[in-house]
Amino acid sequence: MLKKITLTGTPGKGYFLDGQLEVYMRHLPHWRQEGATYFVTFRLDDSLPKVKLDQLAAMRREWERRHPSPWGRDALERLTRQQAEYLEKWLDEGMGSCLLKEPSCAVLLTEAMHHFDRKRYELGAYVVMPNHIHVIVRPLACLEHPLEKIVGSWKQFSAKRINARRGTEGDSWQQESYDRIVRDEERLYRCLQYIGRNPAKAGLSRNDCPLWIRPEWVALGWKVDET
Repeated sequence: MLKKITLTGTPGKGYFLDGQLEVYMRHLPHWRQEGATYFVTFRLDDSLPKVKLDQLAAMRREWERRHPSPWGRDALERLTRQQAEYLEKWLDEGMGSCLLKEPSCAVLLTEAMHHFDRKRYELGAYVVMPNHIHVIVRPLACLEHPLEKIVGSWKQFSAKRINARRGTEGDSWQQESYDRIVRDEERLYRCLQYIGRNPAKAGLSRNDCPLWIRPEWVALGWKVDET
């Protein structure tokens, strides 16, 4: 069940535009703003066991008990950060089938992500981990192709092709993704560093995890800090 709230956005420049900020709720809050850039995490359907999902649900119930509706922006952002910290820690433990370790499956996903780059959205950077993906993306036509539709198309197209290649059936992906608006250049830089360092953080070689940064960004000096 979805709940939608409209709040006033904070001023910004460049990628970080002024305007109305909308929030809709599923299990997580999702922030939407015209012209915004997003840091998105989506994961394989079996990437977290039931015990971890139950823990997240209990955390959410306790938060709602302590923060009765209506919810303010600061409270929602704290909930998002809290759940994201647990989610990303668990994902880096490499649970589930981790089918994205197979180079052929990872390629099918990245091909889907690049298909409408510069047409419906602009990719900034991504890393494909064994059971999840982090990506920086900016929708170019938010009404026609909102973020959830973009990510949904990546999942649908890649799942169909992965099933065909592996002789399997069903949806490979967890339905809901985690996303947050990148509000300024400092946060954009932090997101880029997180993407670049995630393999090492999970105890993996960067060569095992497809990593891509937009060439125009690299030309401007935006790359992963190795220090």
